[in-house]
Amino acid sequence: MAGALDGIRVLEFASYVSGPYVGMMLADMGAEVIKIEPPERGDPFRGWGTDTLSPTFESLNRNKKSVTLDLKSEGGIRHALRLADSADVLVENYRHGALDRLGLGWEALSARNPRLIYCSITGFGPSGPYRDRPGYDTIGVAMGGLLSLLTDLDDPKPMGYSFADHLAGTSAFQGVMGGLFARERTGRGQRVETSLLEATVSFISENASRYFFDGKVPDRARRTHIAQVFAFVDKDRRPFVIHLSSPPKFWEGLTEVVGHPEWRGDERFAKRPSRIANYDALHDALQAVFATDARETWLDRLRAADVPCGPLNDLKEVFDDPQVQHLQMKQDVPHATAGSLPLVRAGVRLSDTPLSLRHGAPPLGADNETVLGEAVEG
Repeated sequence: MAGALDGIRVLEFASYVSGPYVGMMLADMGAEVIKIEPPERGDPFRGWGTDTLSPTFESLNRNKKSVTLDLKSEGGIRHALRLADSADVLVENYRHGALDRLGLGWEALSARNPRLIYCSITGFGPSGPYRDRPGYDTIGVAMGGLLSLLTDLDDPKPMGYSFADHLAGTSAFQGVMGGLFARERTGRGQRVETSLLEATVSFISENASRYFFDGKVPDRARRTHIAQVFAFVDKDRRPFVIHLSSPPKFWEGLTEVVGHPEWRGDERFAKRPSRIANYDALHDALQAVFATDARETWLDRLRAADVPCGPLNDLKEVFDDPQVQHLQMKQDVPHATAGSLPLVRAGVRLSDTPLSLRHGAPPLGADNETVLGEAVEG
């Protein structure tokens, strides 16, 4: 079955995470995504693995074509311009102004192709005092406030996931899809811009709104207290979580499971505001109980009482989980050199225009002859 974006051609002038993530999402939906890479070395993520395979690169570049162009040469620029003339979307994450200096910026390409959706991802945006600074994921996560909500500021630690890069990619994807839909009405393309900083600040809007309202600067623990979110370890130090939220039945069920129904009358815990104020005391009391038995035993009891809970899984546990297996999140994908490769599918399903994992990331320059020959003939 054809994907939702079947017939849409995308040029990806991007490396590392944010831009390739946009291209991958568009490719999963059926778009033809042509990844433009420098000759010989390609996207730097190709080197993050063995001599023949980079899991990091594979995770972001499935379903794409690879074309190598030397954008420092006249021939490379000529090919890039011809490809842009036939493109519906261009995605780039170069530093601000880099493609303009090559004659491949928005003004130049939209004049040649007025239907082009031109998407730029930068570190800090197209203007302002930080415009020309280099932007990388951890900088965006830290300066955008997200890291302050994920780590303890008196003992800060970076995160083991590229949040800002993926958030910027998701924001860019939203913009590209909006641009394509608007073009159906207007016949014109438009410029789409986002940055690591903008995407990260936008993502923490719930916490920001609360800060605007009460003036209290939130830390990692603030929302856990308000939402009544808890993490515990069992007798073997295996972690699990509970999310009480606001329905009283969850609190009542929890007190029954841990054998302390009298807590419902304790002035420290009787009402939700008091549980928020005495969060640490409640956590410590619960932890003392949960340390007496196994995680599976507690989770079974909590689920029987309809208390929202779950194991804190590592990645092995995630992909051993029967629900994850039922949803077929891990899929074996045909690969040009490895035969097949396990990848994680997109987290959304469309009934009539399904997403698909058709093949793994392409070898460097694998589509030069086909794509560049077409550009010359065009």
